[in-house]
Amino acid sequence: MTKQHVIVGMSGGVDSSLTAHKLLQAGHRVEGLFMFNWSADEAGRCQAAEDFEDAAEVCRTLEIPLHQADFSVEYRERVFAYFLQSYADGRTPNPDVLCNREIKFDAFLKHALRLGADRIATGHYARIDTLNGETRLLRGRDDNKDQSYFLAAVPQAALAQSLFPLGDMEKTQVREQARAAGLPVHAKRDSTGVCFIGERDFRSFLETYLPAQPGPIHILGGPLDGQHVGTHAGLMFHTLGQRRGLGLGGVKDASDAPWYVVRKDLRSNTLLVSQDANHPELLSSGLTATAPHWIGAEPTLPFNCSAQIRYRQKPQACTVNKGPEGSLQVHFDKPQRAVAPGQYIVFYSDDHCLGGAEISARLPQQTTTATAISA
Repeated sequence: MTKQHVIVGMSGGVDSSLTAHKLLQAGHRVEGLFMFNWSADEAGRCQAAEDFEDAAEVCRTLEIPLHQADFSVEYRERVFAYFLQSYADGRTPNPDVLCNREIKFDAFLKHALRLGADRIATGHYARIDTLNGETRLLRGRDDNKDQSYFLAAVPQAALAQSLFPLGDMEKTQVREQARAAGLPVHAKRDSTGVCFIGERDFRSFLETYLPAQPGPIHILGGPLDGQHVGTHAGLMFHTLGQRRGLGLGGVKDASDAPWYVVRKDLRSNTLLVSQDANHPELLSSGLTATAPHWIGAEPTLPFNCSAQIRYRQKPQACTVNKGPEGSLQVHFDKPQRAVAPGQYIVFYSDDHCLGGAEISARLPQQTTTATAISA
């Protein structure tokens, strides 16, 4: 590749730090940019200041400039508002997909181009190639770290202006090379928090913005069907298939087996649970998804491919059909457990990521015509 001016999205972590180092080694003119996207820390300690100091130390080590940009307004309007509304509506949103599309590969990309960059780069574990003049998104080589799922909503034009230097690497290699390069964050723990918000007590954080509405927990199915067994703190704190955090123990006439969330009834504000990990209501033959985004040309429907309904899920064979009003209807070869409206389904052809769509409803097991279940 011709030597270019590349601005790296520096997070203060090992991945973005090694990304900058590798681009320097390749002879590019490299600069860093740290994004502040959560300026008002209303819900506890904000990690951004610490991460910025780590990013600054890395840039000093690499002897490259570090820019700062505040995208907090864009984040709140284009990501966080939708995040809150999804929870209020009983869905389980995936803010990382939206954050990549709206902030990292839109607001950041445009800002970097204004600074004179030819391309941007991030520490994502994914790959990009070009086939017949078309930019394609491919899975990262490390199956345990592949992040193409979170990039499925990024427009092709943005991907064409991006670099993912870690796409062919495994995480162990990244840390080894970062240590060998003398990067001060080579052993820093990976962040697992919500995109740009960081790691914190999620329930307390969510309660700051959405008032909790406690309600009853009832058993669904079996000899104890309909029995009241507890009170939930709010439906927004629970997702389908959830096992932990229900606070149910010692239910009379029930076994000691764990409980699982099988349905959220929004009208009655009731959480329905079962001790059957594969309760029929947890299994879906398919789903409906809205606002599909195709990275390349839109495929001719119907077509067969593989798909993931959550990060790190093994690819599942499916058939994609047209749904009503521009939506997609997806039917799986094997029933899927805990399909959660609000999450994303991402489509693949082998390692090639085709695009994705937001799950709006699930189809009950063993039917292709039944009414979809939205939550």
